[in-house]
Amino acid sequence: MPTAYRGRFAPTPSGPLHAGSLLTAVASYLDARHHDGEWLVRVEDIDLPRCPSGAADTILRQLEAFGLEWDTDTPDMTRDVRYQSHRNDAYATALEQLKANCAVYPCDCSRKQWRGFSLYPGWCRTRSTPPCGAHAWRLDIRAAEQWGGNAAVAGWEDRLQGHVQLDLATLGDVVLKRRDSLWAYQLAVVVDDADQGITDVVRGLDLLDNSPWQRLLQAALGLPMPSLTHLPLITADNGQKLSKQNLAPALPEAPDAIRQRLHHTLKLLGQHPPNELVDASPAEQLAHAIPRWSLAAVGKATALSASAPS
Repeated sequence: MPTAYRGRFAPTPSGPLHAGSLLTAVASYLDARHHDGEWLVRVEDIDLPRCPSGAADTILRQLEAFGLEWDTDTPDMTRDVRYQSHRNDAYATALEQLKANCAVYPCDCSRKQWRGFSLYPGWCRTRSTPPCGAHAWRLDIRAAEQWGGNAAVAGWEDRLQGHVQLDLATLGDVVLKRRDSLWAYQLAVVVDDADQGITDVVRGLDLLDNSPWQRLLQAALGLPMPSLTHLPLITADNGQKLSKQNLAPALPEAPDAIRQRLHHTLKLLGQHPPNELVDASPAEQLAHAIPRWSLAAVGKATALSASAPS
């Protein structure tokens, strides 16, 4: 059974961690440890063609170098880490349940066919049987009416952002299984969070819009809805979000640089670590930060400059 608090960090191994992903990892780690909870690491390698060989191991080494030690929920996982690429059967079972609940439909429309629309227009919603050729499975947002409507599944109290209310109609019918038979992020993350007993999700603000889809899936599958916390994003000097797509530099490897980067990350999170800790080991810096962790100190800002705070 999970503890009262169980958090997680779930990177996609499309490349090494950068300053933005470190901020999320540190915040989720500190929040879990401050609440005497568990902190898991899950490798979200569901899209294997985008995951270079060795990238997952690199990420795990980076986390270890920064002193971020994780727990395990089952004893037989590789390095105590769950890999989504090993979870096909669990996702297939969930999709069958969604079919039974009339919450999904098959779709063989290509993006080219609906490129004139901002969202997929739902042309395949009335299909009763899958087409013979390649097809995706989409979540039917109209299914929200079965579980209290838009307000129930697309509104929540975010621990940092306050009350959030989004409209599923502005998000559209998201793909859960792709035409190439790969599972999509939205279904995988919901199934895995429930299976691992995740109670609290701390992640970047760029994932805020995913929450209504995930909450609808949780309702349709009869799964608990974790508490949500969405953190500000780190931006480069040009205002762009730090990301692998924008070629954000990987985290440093030299011990001195690691200590300085961690100290800087704690500052970005508004935790005000003492200056004398800048040369302390990651373990010492984290041990100092855990009892003093304050989510309120992070603030509601949507973006944080990568430049060093004063």
